[in-house]
Amino acid sequence: MSFISVFDLFKVGVGPSSSHTMGPMVAGRSFIESLGPALNEVDRVEARLVGSLAHTGRGHHTDQAVLWGLSGLRAEDLQPARAQAVLEAAYTRSELVLGGQRPIRFETARDLVFDCEAEVSIHPNELRFLAFDKAGALLGEGTYFSIGGGFIATHDELVREVVASIEVPVPFPFKSGAELLAQAKDSGLSIAALVAANELEVRSEAKLHAGLARIGQVMNDCIDRGLRTEGILPGGLEVRRRASTLMRRLEDRSPEDPAGPVTHMDYVHLWAMAVNEENAAGGQVVTAPTNGAAGIVPAVLRYHFTRLELAEAQGRQATRDYLLTASAIGSLFKRNASISGAEVGCQGEVGAASSMAAGGLCALMGGSPAQIENAAEIAIEHSLGLTCDPIGGLVQVPCIERNGFGAVKAIGAARLALLGDGSHRVSLDQAISTMRQTGFDMHAKYKETALGGLAVTFVEC
Repeated sequence: MSFISVFDLFKVGVGPSSSHTMGPMVAGRSFIESLGPALNEVDRVEARLVGSLAHTGRGHHTDQAVLWGLSGLRAEDLQPARAQAVLEAAYTRSELVLGGQRPIRFETARDLVFDCEAEVSIHPNELRFLAFDKAGALLGEGTYFSIGGGFIATHDELVREVVASIEVPVPFPFKSGAELLAQAKDSGLSIAALVAANELEVRSEAKLHAGLARIGQVMNDCIDRGLRTEGILPGGLEVRRRASTLMRRLEDRSPEDPAGPVTHMDYVHLWAMAVNEENAAGGQVVTAPTNGAAGIVPAVLRYHFTRLELAEAQGRQATRDYLLTASAIGSLFKRNASISGAEVGCQGEVGAASSMAAGGLCALMGGSPAQIENAAEIAIEHSLGLTCDPIGGLVQVPCIERNGFGAVKAIGAARLALLGDGSHRVSLDQAISTMRQTGFDMHAKYKETALGGLAVTFVEC
């Protein structure tokens, strides 16, 4: 059985979109690597964006991401100076160095095509690459699909429903929430512990702990950057960053304010918004499980830490347990439905992230596996039908505020689940299945194309 790792769902990358920025970057690099020795003969490369990537790609920096990928750059260690140098060479001098070793002439107007007329084949986020030699002969071609969360797939992989790149036997395999609960019951382990045991089949304990610590640190740093940065977000909507200003207002609010005393929930909104303002600006974020929903999991984790005074070792363990538990929930969405806004709308991004955070927080608050599953189900049940209709094709409105509400919903779901004993009428599996069907029934204009919903109403007004 294919194994979805915690590091598949939590990736360090760049904004503003895991499906429209990180995925295309991975696809570009993958295509160049697929050429092998033929790379030395390449004289021209054409990249064609189809479907949602064509309609909203400019707002999501898809064109830039493709250039970075073709240049051999990686999202997890992308350096701003190097990234900017690639863009300047391509757009001002029509130069591109494929894979960092083969310089060619690259005319963006000709070779990087936003094809809004072409029909997609089997997925709404499609990229087509062609490589030619000096005589115009075709040296290689590749079609990739950016399927959310920074994942890409080929046509054959989508047909075979390949969901992860790791094929390895693990001690506690699960494909559903029911199987996850059964594994926890039979083993006597917490969800976090059994996920950790699976991870140790592919990496050492030291690497697992170091990787989770880095994910937690990047999340935390992203919140802090967002809280201290002001200005206008790029893209043309003139959306002003608000997290830092609103944080100061909270801190200055008097006890007699008509709005009442400041609560943890006020801060949770701002922590989540801070992350997604960073994402909208193209900053470093962690997919959780996507960039568009990147603020929810970090904000809920910080909520837990502000409630308690934890020793350093306790904090590290809490971060590990939270991320491992959340990844178990996220893997169920990835395997059995989707985490792509272009496939199922924002219920697959913010909805899945809220569910993951709810399960993770419930675990940290002492919840049983059954209560954790219940918390995750509550969060997604009340996110069903959420559309993806970004104004201007930018991950700004309504995306930034939506992360704040997703985080608050996750906390409410965890607390509600803890009041019960874990028994409930609708299972997480049933809710995920409903999300999948709802997404497939949803009109394409509500799935990250900016052709419906707020994206259209805003323009009409």
